Amino acid sequence: MEGNTPQYVEAVVTKGDDIIFAGSKNEAEKYHASNTEMIDLKGKTLLPGFVDGHSHICMYADELLQANLNPPPIGEVENIPQIIEKLKEIKKTNNASDTDIIMGSGYDQNFLAEKRHPTAAELDKAFPTNPVILKHTSGHMLVCNTAAFKMAGISADTPDPTGGTFIRKKGSKELEGLVQETAMQPFIPFVMKVGADEKEFDKLTRAQNYYASCGVTTAAEHLAMDTKITLLQKAAKNNKLFLDIVALPAYIYAKEVIADPNMQWGKYQNHLKFQGLKLAVDGSPQGKTAYITKPYLTEVEGCTHDCKGFPAMTQDMVNELFTVCYKNNIQLYSHCNGDASVDMMIKGHEFATQKLGDKDKDRRTVIIHSQIMRPDQMKKYKEYKLLPSFFTNHTYYWGDVHVDNLGQERANYLSPMKDAFDNGVICTNHTDCTVTPMDQMFLLWTSVNRLSRTNKVIGANQRITPYQGLLALTVNGAYECFEENTKGSIKAGKKADLVILDKNPLKVNVLDIKNIKVQETFKGGKSVYKL
Repeated sequence: MEGNTPQYVEAVVTKGDDIIFAGSKNEAEKYHASNTEMIDLKGKTLLPGFVDGHSHICMYADELLQANLNPPPIGEVENIPQIIEKLKEIKKTNNASDTDIIMGSGYDQNFLAEKRHPTAAELDKAFPTNPVILKHTSGHMLVCNTAAFKMAGISADTPDPTGGTFIRKKGSKELEGLVQETAMQPFIPFVMKVGADEKEFDKLTRAQNYYASCGVTTAAEHLAMDTKITLLQKAAKNNKLFLDIVALPAYIYAKEVIADPNMQWGKYQNHLKFQGLKLAVDGSPQGKTAYITKPYLTEVEGCTHDCKGFPAMTQDMVNELFTVCYKNNIQLYSHCNGDASVDMMIKGHEFATQKLGDKDKDRRTVIIHSQIMRPDQMKKYKEYKLLPSFFTNHTYYWGDVHVDNLGQERANYLSPMKDAFDNGVICTNHTDCTVTPMDQMFLLWTSVNRLSRTNKVIGANQRITPYQGLLALTVNGAYECFEENTKGSIKAGKKADLVILDKNPLKVNVLDIKNIKVQETFKGGKSVYKL
């Protein structure tokens, strides 16, 4: 993964954490000693370990103890009665009482037979005393029952916050059950509740094992709430991390974390690095809360006309956070799905650089998702050296939904990776786990083929080559978090973060890329997963 065209070496030599040689087998033999371990790949393919462009490893750990409400092919849920049954099963599995919180995650109204969100009334009937919280697959909505609303202090008289909505029954103030965007904040203490250390460490170990099984050696926690910041710090201190984790505290804690003298920005401490601050400027395209400049073409929950989603932050908030992060040399990442939210990020960058007078500084501001964007915005990315982290899995999981919601033209330009490469814009690609599974070969497949669930091509002219797709998962991922000098390619002097695949993604039929299996993963020269 060195350069813009594929290069191969015959042999790689590692010592301790590092690669000390990559080249011919004859030259490698010079390093052979009595204690050398020789590994013959026997036709398999060695690549740099994958650098996670964006996901939520702590959220994945939490969901190990929640009901899996995902539709096929990730889960089994196809209707609301099945949601109720899954919640009853997890209540029994977790030995929960009749007053304990019951949580489920991954439901998607787009793929339920009812074509709607569950309601508080439906949950109340099955769980009259348990607070029940269902997390939407996008992570940008919740459905709660009456007990959960009461627990969070929310009633019919609670006003909608800026950037969020409590969906109400038509013609009344009564809560329907659906909670969108910033209106979810009162539920954060319950959703992000942390238990005993050993229990949390165990979940985090299971999550790391899962990531390692996908060839990931540098994982992401790109929306760390206060409890998760503390948990990760404890895990690092107790040597519970064996993968590198790049963490981004959520912007709602900006004042606290920026003022904290113990926060070592951009530096690893026992595999944990707090890289920057995470903003969330808008919502979900499939949930139709992403902030866009032209209206959605289908009915939008809670909106009657000119429905363009909404921003979760004001432009003044964005400008202020840009300025404080740039002033303190803290890297800034932001969730932006819609083109209107991308406009807000571009304005924030312009505001801060003009105010500080350092427009040429190497900031590497990351615009996560960059989905419903416009070609003129790509030119701005190039000019300002903004880095998009795309989400091509959307073309498969929700491509058909996006065609309905946005029309063919906008849907075809979702996650425009080819346009980025053509414009010399450094980009990454991600699964946004838990939104979609942490499967890097499937992610590569979606970027190369852009096929939907119904086998329709979503944006043929934005397909990229398999090698470009691998660049986005390796050396570009390292560049995104200022680690291109130590990770992302097989080169002497870099970390021995490596993955063995059973086949070469560059030499199989592009439709078969998703079937490639990870055989073994090495972190710093140590095997952390083996099939």
